[in-house]
Amino acid sequence: MLFRLALVLPCLAAGFVAPSQQTPRSTVLSATVEKELVPPRDLDELSKELEGTQQLYDNVQTTYGRYPLTMVSGNGCRLTTNDDTEFLDFVSGIATCALGHNNPALAKAVSDQMQKVHHVSNLYYVPAQAALATWLCENSVADKAFFCNSGAEANEAAIKLARRHASNNGITHPVIISAHQSFHGRTMAALTATAQPKYHKGFGFGGKMIPGFEYVTYNNIEELEQLVEKIVSEQPADGKQGLAAIMMEALQGEGGIKPGNPEFFAKARELCDKHGALLMCDEVQVGMGRTGTLWGYENLDVIPDVFTSAKALGGGVPIGAMMARGDAATVFGPGDHASTYGGNPLACAAGVAVAKYLSDNNVLANVRARGEQIREGLEAVAAKYPTVLGDVRGWGLIRGVEAISDDIPAGKIVGAAMEQGLLLVPAGTNVVRFVPPLIVTEAEVNEALEKFEKAVQQLAN
Repeated sequence: MLFRLALVLPCLAAGFVAPSQQTPRSTVLSATVEKELVPPRDLDELSKELEGTQQLYDNVQTTYGRYPLTMVSGNGCRLTTNDDTEFLDFVSGIATCALGHNNPALAKAVSDQMQKVHHVSNLYYVPAQAALATWLCENSVADKAFFCNSGAEANEAAIKLARRHASNNGITHPVIISAHQSFHGRTMAALTATAQPKYHKGFGFGGKMIPGFEYVTYNNIEELEQLVEKIVSEQPADGKQGLAAIMMEALQGEGGIKPGNPEFFAKARELCDKHGALLMCDEVQVGMGRTGTLWGYENLDVIPDVFTSAKALGGGVPIGAMMARGDAATVFGPGDHASTYGGNPLACAAGVAVAKYLSDNNVLANVRARGEQIREGLEAVAAKYPTVLGDVRGWGLIRGVEAISDDIPAGKIVGAAMEQGLLLVPAGTNVVRFVPPLIVTEAEVNEALEKFEKAVQQLAN
């Protein structure tokens, strides 16, 4: 109650007048009332409380289904809970903690920057922002970068850029094509691009999401060609409809670890070139080295006009980026898009530290080697339990194995692995996802495979 009162007081002080005729005098707040603030709980004490964990979250909105674990520390690929239970972490904050936990280089960069200046806004020059943008462009097809705070924001920026680019070309009804079973974020435009009805439920207007989005089956060339032809041939009476962009994940992560098909992306590139549209790759989960190349599109032999990044970009420190090349890089001008926190010194210092670590330690070679090790290991386990596990797929250190038994879904396997001390995460409803830190060792992969096999064996029996 005191916190709510504190939020209301500035409004009253600014001259806001409540409708006193409709409000009982006893409930009218006064700006002259002085209340002492309730101090926050001590974090160390809070983390040690083993009982009533759910009750501690009474003031947190219930937007997440959480496992009954409280992580209090980590080191490398290990996490430790408040009851001193250690887990081998093959989730890495959902493909985010690329350098693992408590990485000395990342911790030092963030600590050093925090002691200098952590935020000033984009009213001024930020050297770390320039350094990170330069590294991103020198190691990709991009010419310019826009910084924000998350993958959803990066994708929103890409969507806005695509619409503005189309508008500049005389298109009043721009259409963006994305794929069924995609995932691009939870903000409204990114959510609309996410072609999964379960995420749309309750957020539409008249049963519809934001207009201007159409969907195809991922990797289906014929569907893509037919939809593009439909878009450009059907014209509204009050303007011009056209293809603004084709927006695809290089590998569908939440959709079940489905790699893109090079022929499909080549056709998408061809259609974008033909119709003056932008090819946009969502690299939020697969970018920054997770696939064994720095960017997922490199596995597809295609050059996008726009691609997005977040998650591993800051190694766990919140940061997102939207990169663009050629004409797409000059679409936005001052005032066309912005972010208060985007590209702040603290986040960019983390990004530069991650970039330097990847560059100096040949991390991509490790990703490729450990990725093959996981693939071979999962295929061996799947061969032993053919009624439980199916297809093994993915690139580098984003791997998935299908759970094909109706009685043993992916979530159940993840739970059994947790009992063995291994953290995994489902991808979609029937795929178990392996996304360890990019610095995972050969021994840790072997340990993870052993724990995973024990979990599957336990369920199969």
